Amino acid sequence: MLICADVVALLFALWASYALRYAMWTPDLTLKRMVLGLLAPAIAVPIFIKMGLYRAVVRHLPGAAIWTVARAMALATMVWVIVVFLLEMAGQGIVPRSIPLFYFVIGTFLIVSSRFAVKRLLTGVTEMQGGKRPVLIYGTGPSAVRLVEALKGDGTRQVIGFVDQDPEHHGRDLAGHRVFPASKLTMLIDQYDVEEIVLSMSSISPDIRHEVISEVTNLGITARMLPDIADIVEGRYIVSQIREIELDELLGRSFVPPDPELLREVLADRVVMVTGAGGSIGSELSRLVAKWKPAKLILFEANEYALYSIHRELSATRCDVVPFLGSITDKAAVRRAIIRHGVEVVYHAAAHKHVPLLEDNVLEGIRNNVLGTLTVAEVAFEQNVSKLVLISSDKAVRPTNVMGATKRWAELIVRQKATEAKTLGRAQIFCAVRFGNVIGSNGSVVPLFKEQIAKGGPVTVTDPDMTRYFMSIPEAAELIVQSSALSVGGDIFLLDMGDPVRIGDLAENMIRLAGFKVRNEQNPHSGIAIQVTGARPGEKLFEELFYDRGNAKPTKHPKIMTADAGVIQQSRVTEALERLTDALRREDELAAKEILFSFISDREAKAA
Repeated sequence: MLICADVVALLFALWASYALRYAMWTPDLTLKRMVLGLLAPAIAVPIFIKMGLYRAVVRHLPGAAIWTVARAMALATMVWVIVVFLLEMAGQGIVPRSIPLFYFVIGTFLIVSSRFAVKRLLTGVTEMQGGKRPVLIYGTGPSAVRLVEALKGDGTRQVIGFVDQDPEHHGRDLAGHRVFPASKLTMLIDQYDVEEIVLSMSSISPDIRHEVISEVTNLGITARMLPDIADIVEGRYIVSQIREIELDELLGRSFVPPDPELLREVLADRVVMVTGAGGSIGSELSRLVAKWKPAKLILFEANEYALYSIHRELSATRCDVVPFLGSITDKAAVRRAIIRHGVEVVYHAAAHKHVPLLEDNVLEGIRNNVLGTLTVAEVAFEQNVSKLVLISSDKAVRPTNVMGATKRWAELIVRQKATEAKTLGRAQIFCAVRFGNVIGSNGSVVPLFKEQIAKGGPVTVTDPDMTRYFMSIPEAAELIVQSSALSVGGDIFLLDMGDPVRIGDLAENMIRLAGFKVRNEQNPHSGIAIQVTGARPGEKLFEELFYDRGNAKPTKHPKIMTADAGVIQQSRVTEALERLTDALRREDELAAKEILFSFISDREAKAA
């Protein structure tokens, strides 16, 4: 069909050229001119085929096709002129010199316009079929323009226009769509029934991006983020996978790239063991370790399926990954793992972390979190492991629940071992890294809120005024490893968690991120409601990262601080551990809980 259309267009172009040249609509159709006319498409079509004009899908024809047609038409005109010249040498007649110029211009115009007219017709038919989601694009960068072109063939979305904060762009047309000021966003949503807004803001500063994300998530429509164009090129995303806005983007956390030298120093060519390797933090730590080419990675995990999952995932890497099924409370198993593989670095992430569950299972919480840490620390000390890093929690600061108290004990145990190592002149390093909640970790509120939103609500919060610190799991893993590279022994590192987040605000933001409105007094008949259930046993209204903020010292990494760790009284820790172990042996829950909290009173915690 295209070839036939081009033949007709080229014949018309040549006829029009003669008409223009002789200033008459009906030039004489002599036999010579008819032969020359038939030669024009006979020469052009093979050239068009060679240059790929018939391989392009007209529906998705790019603007650059104009130049391809122009080059093909120029070549076809030149060949036609050469053939005409040869025929003239044989006495077949003379073609005026203006004819080739007219032929080139008119032919190029007809070939290009015919193709783009068909493209417009096909696109218009698709749009008339309906069923597309009206979409606004926030931003006017190169990625936004590419997104418009990609969405034309997507079949599920129809672009209404662009929104931008730059006044220079307002009122202009970009990729065939109008650019509106950000102040008209609400009006556009109402006028065009917009269901989705895609943010194309990869080059914008984090502060402005956070401001825009906060604005659009309050509009009651689905908000998504366009991946950086480099991610699309490298295959991490495709256009049909416009990603959801990440919660940490809404929280406004600034990102500091990891220091590769710190990571390489502690991971490269080392034998590394991660306890709790199948958990949220443990699995992310294991992924990070595997990227830095350790000599060997030991995955120590008590949960069989979790161990199977992370081992299967990391087996695809070039890293030597060894799964080890065992409990941190089993001293023989821990010793066997460390001796058999010659472990040099241990990241101790294994722990029970769910606050309400540990309130109901005090003895198991103490056995796993306290005595399990003691077991790992003692074996690491005996086997001269060069570095042990405890993954602690902000709940260890002035703890009001069993989980936090066991984590504080774990910190004291690790610091005790660090003191012993220094006393004996060993080069071993024992340290702890303390931080708050990680977004999406097992047992955190984020997965729970997502599940409740998916079911249509209500979203349950214990107390909307409760505040918590949040960071992403990959960021936490990177900072943990970098902290271990900065340690001199006995340190308690504090990760910069930014500003605490009000749980009520978190629930509302997650509802809006999912494209729903919050059901409240202002909007009583639609959206997803938030239900207040009351604080659970052991929960604090707010969490802290410091016993005394004034004692926190900066390190060379802007996101990592260290607490002022004084000299620990080894005899008191040993005596308290003996009493605690005896209470566990007798299964005396009340006595164990009383020992757990009495030993880490505020006065002793500060002195430590």
